[in-house]
Amino acid sequence: MSKRYKSKKFLVKTRYIILAVILIVLAGGLVLLPKHKANEGIIPELFVKNAISSERFISTDLLADRLINQDPSVLLIDTRSEKEFNEFALPNAINIPLKNLLDDDYIGYIDQDIYDVILYSNDSFYADQAWMIGNRLGFKNLYVLKGGLNEWFNTIINPKSPDETMPREAFKLYDFRKAAGMYFGVGVIDPNAKSETPKKVTTKTTKKVTPKPKKKKRVPEGGC
Repeated sequence: MSKRYKSKKFLVKTRYIILAVILIVLAGGLVLLPKHKANEGIIPELFVKNAISSERFISTDLLADRLINQDPSVLLIDTRSEKEFNEFALPNAINIPLKNLLDDDYIGYIDQDIYDVILYSNDSFYADQAWMIGNRLGFKNLYVLKGGLNEWFNTIINPKSPDETMPREAFKLYDFRKAAGMYFGVGVIDPNAKSETPKKVTTKTTKKVTPKPKKKKRVPEGGC
């Protein structure tokens, strides 16, 4: 086992340990998010139940199918930095870096009832954190792209060809992925190429999202 592989494995393990710690802290309600009262959002028990559910993830195949069919209910949120977003992004995605998630200019994209909000990053790390913050505050219809752009590259952009021993379904899936890669303007590339995020810049358009109306503060009865 090479030192490079061990180092990469250690880094991934460390990231998810940190992620687990954040999950525990948020579940216990020990983190006070800015501009939000401590009693807002869902109860910790429901938060943990949602966090361990696999239903919060969406696969690259399902997302590709929805994008190809121009599903109007999809709202893609790229949680990476602006620099990474400008180098490559999924079609029609909106860039909201994790650190800006709850800013007044962006929170309306996360806290709304119209779209299925699909969060993504290079892997699932930043998107997971964004999901946990939004879910803890009670935001609905939040999902994480499983594996992020790395998985998108490995399955949709550069799918691995099945061998002859695999079932027919594997060949059908491979054909779909090849067609999807062509649809997104990249297609299947050299199978010996390294698994890195593609550098092709995708045309982006900003989706108009109507945020949920803010709750009016209740005026105390009586008084002058």
